[in-house]
Amino acid sequence: MNSMDELYSSGDEDVSLTGSDFEFQVKSSKRKLNSNQGSSSPKRVCQPSVSGSSQSQSPVEPRPLRHLYEAVRSGRSALLTVIDDWLEEYRRDREAGLLELINFVVQCSGCKGVVTREMCRSLQNADIISQLTKEFNEDSVSYPLVSVGSQWRRFAEGVCEFVSLLVRGCRNSVLYDDFLFSSFIALLTGLADSQVRAFRHTSTLIAMRLMSSIVSVAAEVNTQALMTQRRCELEKNKPAEHRAFDRIEELEHSYRELLEHQEDLRSLMNGIFKGVFVHRYRDRLSEIRAICMEEMGVWLRENPASFLNDEHLKYVGWMLHDKQAAVRLQCVLALQKLYVEKDFISHLELFTSRFKERILCMILDKDSDVAVETVKLLLLIKQQTDEGLSEEECAAVYPLVFATHRGLACAAGRFLYHMLCAVLDGQSDKCSASVLHLLAHFFIESEYHEHAAYLVDSLWDIAGVELKDWELMTSLLLEETGMEDKLESALIDIMMCAVRQAAEATPPSSRAQKKNLSAREKRLQVQDRRRITNLFIPVLPQLLAKFSADVRKVSCLLRAPLFFQLEVYGTSGRLEKSLDLLLSQVCDITLKHRDECVLEACVRVLCALCSESYSFCGRAERAVGQLLDSTVEKFTSNLAEILQGSADEDDLYGAASSLNVLAVFSSARDLTGRNLFEFCFQLLKMGIETREINEKLMVPALKCSVFHLFWKGTKIKLQTPAKDKAELKRVMKALHSFCVVSQSCLSLPQRCIRSQAFVCLCDVLLVFGRLCEGDGSPLQRFSPDDSLKAEMASFIIDYVFSDPEEDLDGEEECEEMKMAALLQKRTQLAGYCKLIIYGVLELQAATDILKYYNKFYKDFGDIIKETLSKSKMISSVESARTVCLCLQQLFSGLEQEGRDEELTEIRFLAKKLAMNFSINLRLIRKPLLALHQDGIRFSSQGLDTGELMNLSFLEILSEFSFKLLPSERKQLLLYLRRVFASVMDSEFVKMYERSLTSGSKETSAAAETPRKKRRRTHSLTSGLETPALTPHTHRVDMDDDFTDRSVLRKSVIRSRPQSPFSQSIQSHLSSLSLGHEDASGDEEEPEIDDYDDEDSELNMALPSTHGSASFLEDLFE
Repeated sequence: MNSMDELYSSGDEDVSLTGSDFEFQVKSSKRKLNSNQGSSSPKRVCQPSVSGSSQSQSPVEPRPLRHLYEAVRSGRSALLTVIDDWLEEYRRDREAGLLELINFVVQCSGCKGVVTREMCRSLQNADIISQLTKEFNEDSVSYPLVSVGSQWRRFAEGVCEFVSLLVRGCRNSVLYDDFLFSSFIALLTGLADSQVRAFRHTSTLIAMRLMSSIVSVAAEVNTQALMTQRRCELEKNKPAEHRAFDRIEELEHSYRELLEHQEDLRSLMNGIFKGVFVHRYRDRLSEIRAICMEEMGVWLRENPASFLNDEHLKYVGWMLHDKQAAVRLQCVLALQKLYVEKDFISHLELFTSRFKERILCMILDKDSDVAVETVKLLLLIKQQTDEGLSEEECAAVYPLVFATHRGLACAAGRFLYHMLCAVLDGQSDKCSASVLHLLAHFFIESEYHEHAAYLVDSLWDIAGVELKDWELMTSLLLEETGMEDKLESALIDIMMCAVRQAAEATPPSSRAQKKNLSAREKRLQVQDRRRITNLFIPVLPQLLAKFSADVRKVSCLLRAPLFFQLEVYGTSGRLEKSLDLLLSQVCDITLKHRDECVLEACVRVLCALCSESYSFCGRAERAVGQLLDSTVEKFTSNLAEILQGSADEDDLYGAASSLNVLAVFSSARDLTGRNLFEFCFQLLKMGIETREINEKLMVPALKCSVFHLFWKGTKIKLQTPAKDKAELKRVMKALHSFCVVSQSCLSLPQRCIRSQAFVCLCDVLLVFGRLCEGDGSPLQRFSPDDSLKAEMASFIIDYVFSDPEEDLDGEEECEEMKMAALLQKRTQLAGYCKLIIYGVLELQAATDILKYYNKFYKDFGDIIKETLSKSKMISSVESARTVCLCLQQLFSGLEQEGRDEELTEIRFLAKKLAMNFSINLRLIRKPLLALHQDGIRFSSQGLDTGELMNLSFLEILSEFSFKLLPSERKQLLLYLRRVFASVMDSEFVKMYERSLTSGSKETSAAAETPRKKRRRTHSLTSGLETPALTPHTHRVDMDDDFTDRSVLRKSVIRSRPQSPFSQSIQSHLSSLSLGHEDASGDEEEPEIDDYDDEDSELNMALPSTHGSASFLEDLFE
């Protein structure tokens, strides 16, 4: 080839096709053929002539026709014995042996037909295949290769093994007789070009495996020929007196015979390659394309002298763009086996440069298996080639260590570890320390600082030794010289994530695989926890003392005790001293810090140590009790100064710090005995009355108060009925006072206070609020008044459904602040929606939410949609009426200025709400009827006085008409004509009437006509798949596809369905049905489409910071 384009063009100029049969012509051999054999006919399977040896032998009883097929299908027979028996029969009667082999292929295809001697003698291949096609069972589209069940599970493997053993058994003689395999390949070529999928699939599988077996034999013959030639030359180079002329003549004869064998094998391979592979590697069936690519990988590897060149590699490169993941996967696996061999690299240089860009795109493949194997392939390319991948190309792989798919992340972790080790240049001393430093630097530069657990999990299998070297990590952290601040933080994050991974023996939440640990994994987990405990018990207090001032570092280190075997603390006096040191450090950190994350970490550790299951729990309880006593005493002393109005800045700071600690402790421990509610209530009441609001005091006061009520409610269930009533009365009184104070907080200008007050109100009403219908639990006795409901609804409208700029209060905008504000709004909206769903608020309260469904769909659409869905489960009719009420309120609020624009927005909202009704029209008959009746009544207001202010509401109501059944349409038409009898000429009434009458027949057909039987698409006469087009048809496409660009894009033109609001249900469903048929038609095009960019869409998602897979579930659970 003259250029790269010629090497990777798709033109197959040397392919010759005639009709449906490939004209297989064995090249003339130098050997003299027997006259009675004749020559193979290019159009027939075999000749009617029979060798004389077969005529002279006594007749032998023929074997059953299904002997070979049954032996392979059952899997119980020894295939070597079966093949030996068949070879003996073939030597007695060549035609009978060939017929049995041909019928074996036919039976493997699931065809009931049988090829006879008469058919072979009188019919061409195309006629034989046409006659066999008629023998297929039209009632089933299944055939052995795609059948399911235990008996078919290993059928394909059995067929491949049979073909391989057959070639191995014939490699010494029968393979070169110019009769058996030439005739067999001719038939396989015709079957592979058949319109019948079973024939095409089965014959391609057999032909490709036959080719692989012949390629292996050809490689052996090539080796033997080289050795024979070398031995002959050595013999000729000997002195004349030592030269053995008989030996030379024998070697030359052997060499000539081997050359003839090479020529015969080359002819057979050329026939299969050009007759089957060149057509079927672009077959419409992905399984056939995958078979071709899998076997091509075998040819490239087994016989590199003949196949490992750019003219054959181009097929693998082209199919990297295939739309089916199975085909792309086979291509990548084939390339992996090539790049493993160092000797092959020089042959792959041009291929690498040509298709490297495509391979790099495939690390983001939609199919995870393809992406995983692609990363492994890139690692091989990097290891085996000097300049195969640049730094920028390697950098594209690194972020995948944070992918949620664990296999992809681990493959990227291996790639990253190899690159880190390559940076060290083989240094042996302090190798672990160097790797840890590089890993920490990578973590800092990656900017995914909240996801160290995913980085550790990605490297766990390959770098487990370094990640478990906690002695080295702690020594690096305790060094007096120290490290950079960022490096220390990164190392602490990595160390604690490695501790968690070892102690729990599970990957992070979004990568968790639902499987039980094996006995070995459980044993290793216990050993790791014991090692963690013994190492960190003496070291952790030192680390906490050194980093006690750093919020991030100390909060991370405080996770360590949760993975200890804590019972060890009670085994010896020395360890009890370590316990005292730990308790002292944790209590000191609790008093020093005000950050909620640090306080929560401290409380979590202290509560774990106070568990009654440990013998040392009394010692921990005393320490916690002393901490709480001192904190409460400090708070009350500062509170007295605050209530008297004589507090200074130090008093306010001390009270806020103490109250923060108590608020966090209240969430984990019952502190009702310390009567904190009274103090907090006084503080809140004073702040509201005097308007001297201290945000740092009131927010924790709200938290303490609400947790006090929750703990009281929990204790009520454990008391006797008499005490229960009295205590419940006191709790209800305290709850009423708290709600009054919290309601006042909702209108405060401080965002943190009003947000906390709203969340607290939602929580207490959900636990204690009386249900609108039903009794509820014994605690649900509190009835919120109308003013509280209105205040909460106003809060949602003013502060949740508001623009982000209004919520920042003049603060500098940044993405993190916007995301935090949005998360807070979603939490508040979810809390309010739960009150509606659980019956504390009426369904009509949802109108304030539904109004903003369209405007804030991006931020809150999922929550509003879930609320609407849950409301339908409560009462579908009331839910529909709530939707109508929402639209009525919006319509009533229209102003004359800009009325048309606002009316269009309301109509668009109505369209969106209409689409949320079920597609099962019978289930929504009553709800839709109630909605339309309410809408008509609203539109008719003022009819008696002649002031029809709401008549144009019928225009909005018409958006729900397309979901009505004919009976409801008639009922509503009668109702409409009775109500608007005097104004039937109004344009709005006519518009609504048309929406009820248009498409009624189609709607009736859609709703009442039973579903038709699915059309059978796999019939032999109508649904058979046609073979792929010839290479002459594809040549222009392939040249355009692979010579101009490496990553192909396909522009798909899809017909946009008409609006369902202007069409009937039947026409809408018809358009959906037609769209489905179009899609299936696209899938069955006779050629492989160009690579669609959708295949390289990012299948890698960064892990969520939430424990649940769905944040929506977190909000509603």
